Amino acid sequence: MEQKPLLDYKKLEIRKVRSADEEITDLIKSTILGSEGGMRYILLNTAERIRSYGDRLSFLALYKRNSLKGAIGLCRRITSNRGNRYPSAYLRYLTVQSAFQVERAPGKAGRRLAGAGDSFKQKIFSIFRDPQLTAGDDGKSGPHVLYAYVESRNERSRNIINQVGFEYIRSFLTVAFSRFNPKTNPSVERLTPEEEPAMAKLLDEFYSGYCFYTDEFSFYDHKYYVLRRNGEIVAGVGAIPACYRVVNVPGVWGWMMMKVLHRTPYFRRLFQPEEFRYIILNAIYCRDGSEDLLPDLFEAVCAEEGYHTALTWLDDHSCLYETLRTNRRMGTINRLLNAKPGLVYALFSGLDPAETEKFYDSPAYISGFDFS
Repeated sequence: MEQKPLLDYKKLEIRKVRSADEEITDLIKSTILGSEGGMRYILLNTAERIRSYGDRLSFLALYKRNSLKGAIGLCRRITSNRGNRYPSAYLRYLTVQSAFQVERAPGKAGRRLAGAGDSFKQKIFSIFRDPQLTAGDDGKSGPHVLYAYVESRNERSRNIINQVGFEYIRSFLTVAFSRFNPKTNPSVERLTPEEEPAMAKLLDEFYSGYCFYTDEFSFYDHKYYVLRRNGEIVAGVGAIPACYRVVNVPGVWGWMMMKVLHRTPYFRRLFQPEEFRYIILNAIYCRDGSEDLLPDLFEAVCAEEGYHTALTWLDDHSCLYETLRTNRRMGTINRLLNAKPGLVYALFSGLDPAETEKFYDSPAYISGFDFS
């Protein structure tokens, strides 16, 4: 496994790892995700998803005496941002042992951090500001964007990412869909691979006013479904199967879901804590005026794929979010859902102020694959 030392400080070392080795994969697989007081869960398909990123995923790994103590993935891609395209990297799989986490929100610059010395932490932070971090295989770097999703209640992650220099950009919320007995629909069909380029153009146009848009996994495993009217596509969505082991869901309804409801004959079709199977609704498309058809599309997708529950993540100030939030046909899980906002943070390099301003003023595209 190719490793490149980036930083050495006493017995601590940062290395850039070309791809996930067995040690990194095992660390991620054992990590409980989420924040204290929020939903806590473990991904059950980590190795498969890491393989899906291919050579576009590398890692920054923290070692102490050659023992892995933490890692973060860099998912390199091109994102479209209201007409501009930039080399970008989405940060995921953040796994850091407690000794290297921030204890509390810093009141001012210079407050000491927990664990390793300030100087080492600042050197780590400076790595993320290095243009070479996202340079291509040719070693060339230019304007680029680093971005990450952070739970609003996860104070430690917010503290770390703020100190690195990331800026808060947008917020987003989880939207759920469910059916106890999903039905197929003759108007819904799965696209053939030959039809995907034409659909990609529709998606490019639909998300032309968004930032962070990527078509990287829009047609993952060739599972993109469309609803047609008079032979024309009026709605579409990508279906990505996913599975979590849910450790905790907060609140009274969370207790009911974890302790009571999942044992009832019908509700257990929607939610099982030990193996919560669901479909991720990715790259949603809807022609103007056809918004009411989206639940019909989602139901048919669940029926075709053999699932009862589906999730997606949407900018909470986007028209698409408002469309689904106010739709009364999204099902039981969506009515029970009380998710806190997720936050989009970004670090810009080489962009002028007019370019960066677009990120604050435009809805953010949230790639569902990055949650799988």
